[in-house]
Amino acid sequence: MEGKSKNKLIFYNASIIKQQAVNEIIKCNKITKKFGLTLTNRQAAELIETRNYVLNANGRIEFGGGVVDKIIKEFCDSPFISMYNYTEVLHDLVEMFYEYKNETLDLASDEELIKYMKKAFDGVCHGSIYLLSERELAKMARNIRFGIHPDDSEDNDEVNEKMEDDFDEY
Repeated sequence: MEGKSKNKLIFYNASIIKQQAVNEIIKCNKITKKFGLTLTNRQAAELIETRNYVLNANGRIEFGGGVVDKIIKEFCDSPFISMYNYTEVLHDLVEMFYEYKNETLDLASDEELIKYMKKAFDGVCHGSIYLLSERELAKMARNIRFGIHPDDSEDNDEVNEKMEDDFDEY
């Protein structure tokens, strides 16, 4: 009997934590509405499920609401996001964020990574999730592992080519 009570308590706490995270995301609608972007409770819950899945898949834990609301606030004014692709792009960005937190060995802060993602997404990637993940974030992660700050990575094409050449030798 005692074991069942304990399991109910754990489930209840997890449910409360999930609802708090959903509420934080829904609060973002006040900001994103002026850009024509809103999320329903269901869409917000699905984003939390994506976040939880990706955290687990990447061996990470996180306390509180995490970065989903930060990603929403940073990307809501992108000219490449509309209601047509909003939720899909958010899911992709959340997945990329946690993947590249690992790839950068946590050397980039959450804010630095999100700002870099936004700058590249709106800039050289022209709204392409594929280019953001497979080219720009991969290059940034490699540069960080080699000791190059993210703000400097755009200006280091020669360094990038040298590292690629050195890597190819192995």
